[in-house]
Amino acid sequence: MSISIEFDQCISALYGLHRFGIILGLETTKAILNGLGNPQNRFASVHIAGTNGKGSIASYICSILRESGFKVGLYTSPHLVRFNERIKVNNREITDQEVLDAYKAVKRIGYGDREPTFFEYTTAMAFYHFGQQNIDWAIIETGMGGRMDSTNVVDPAVSVISNISLEHQKYLGDTLEQIAFEKGGIIKKDTAVVTGAVQENVLSVFQRLADERSAPLYRLGKDFRAEPEGHNAFTYFGLHETWPNLQTGLQGRHQVDNAAIALSACEILQMGYKKQPPIAIPANAVKDGLRKTKWPGRLEKIMDSPLVILDGAHNLDAVRILSQYITEELSGRRITLVAGILDDKSYEAMLQNLLPHCARVILTRSKIDRAIDPMIMKPVAEKYISDVIIVDDVSEAVQYALETVSQDEAVCISGSLYVVGEARSFFESRGMV
Repeated sequence: MSISIEFDQCISALYGLHRFGIILGLETTKAILNGLGNPQNRFASVHIAGTNGKGSIASYICSILRESGFKVGLYTSPHLVRFNERIKVNNREITDQEVLDAYKAVKRIGYGDREPTFFEYTTAMAFYHFGQQNIDWAIIETGMGGRMDSTNVVDPAVSVISNISLEHQKYLGDTLEQIAFEKGGIIKKDTAVVTGAVQENVLSVFQRLADERSAPLYRLGKDFRAEPEGHNAFTYFGLHETWPNLQTGLQGRHQVDNAAIALSACEILQMGYKKQPPIAIPANAVKDGLRKTKWPGRLEKIMDSPLVILDGAHNLDAVRILSQYITEELSGRRITLVAGILDDKSYEAMLQNLLPHCARVILTRSKIDRAIDPMIMKPVAEKYISDVIIVDDVSEAVQYALETVSQDEAVCISGSLYVVGEARSFFESRGMV
């Protein structure tokens, strides 16, 4: 059997695990990893939770550590186009053969009382692959929550919580305090934690958890900060370091704060703390690592004429950031929005924030079964904009947008990472990314 056929069968089998849905808990993951020889104990790690910005922060830290000479693994989710995007070593995606090897290694292990979910299985695969690659560091993004997330089996050198807003309430709770408690579950004993959260009720939860676990808590705006100095440029005023003349490789004013959170984590790695000895991170590695960071599907420019931007804003806070970017950077352009949203999101509020900035909207839906029918969104969209079109298929929606805009206009594709992933696949198939 060819590798491509076997790989396709492997991916189909993994996606088939979605039928088990989301089951929060650590026992199944621990059982698998124990059978694999606990590869997560063979490398140092940084563990990242939060509502928005996790992937960007993870990418910044990964890039800075790579520039410092370390071999670095990166585990993120979801992927945009290919499963392989989830697991990288030194910015190289896991190969199809390596996916097969990891899949088979996990399959040989007994699962305990039940078959693993998709995320439990893929987390075990990632840690197995990192162990096989003899990496120095793994930068690990949680899937959902933190306390009962499958990734919460690592003992990190530093924990990072980007920010907190209402999300996944079915699983994490109905209040910010409940969600903060779940995400704060990644705070470990004697392990420093940094956060970009600003709400006092959220910070009080983090402080209580940190105190219980003898974990120093460092806050954006209080213990470290970034002062913007122009387009994505800033000076970082940190715990001990001041790094001037920095520039992010990612677009949007919010990326300065994300970068500052990443830099504070790097400072902690420099200093070391109790169980983790200090490491060397040169100033030039900080500067080059930030500048070289890439994170597809987040304010990603695909074309210049017409301007096409992909942004996986998939909740209200992320949509507000996108709206700010449109207001500041795309002022004067006629904007077509291509939007598809999942059924667990506040689609009315998301459309209310985005549509006033746009001349028209093309409503669509990704292939995932949780996508909202565009016909449901249409009456809401028509409250804010008169030009509302429905094109069910994402690729066809993108094609229609490109065919009906002039070269000086802009197309923004957003509302869901799944929509952005299908749109990016459309552009990849045409050799445009």
